[in-house]
Amino acid sequence: MDAPVRIEPYDPSWPIRFEIERALIAGAIAPWLIGPIEHIGSTAVPGLAAKPVIDIMAGVESLEASRPAIEPLKALSYCYAPYRANEKHWLCKPSPEMRTHHLHLVPAGSAMWEEHIAFRDILRANAGVASEYAELKRRLAEIYRNDRDGYTDAKAPFIARILRERG
Repeated sequence: MDAPVRIEPYDPSWPIRFEIERALIAGAIAPWLIGPIEHIGSTAVPGLAAKPVIDIMAGVESLEASRPAIEPLKALSYCYAPYRANEKHWLCKPSPEMRTHHLHLVPAGSAMWEEHIAFRDILRANAGVASEYAELKRRLAEIYRNDRDGYTDAKAPFIARILRERG
């Protein structure tokens, strides 16, 4: 059973929680990292309402080369799921039912890597876009409360448009 989609007001503890987790992750998977560990998603944007889940992206060489990194992450209470496995290794903590963190192991410099960073940076720099995105997320959370994939997929056209317009 997946946790329901719930949007909350911005919490100033989110960046602190990311920094704590980044240090733990770096220690656990240092041999597989070739890029930075980034705070992505809405919790990385000051003032933006979000699902209260810290999204983290770690830069790895490739999915194949980083597959062994999944095992040491289990000691940090991360659960692996083969979600969009052709693009990333996706993990959540502590369980799919009660999520506090999402971890995406993504090839550094890949299109997915670049898009996540670009979208986060646009939201940080443009309060109008961030506000529009927050409103969209609130509406979609009502429609897709029990369908996380549907919620994520329904945000994709907005994200694609913003990346096209700003790119």
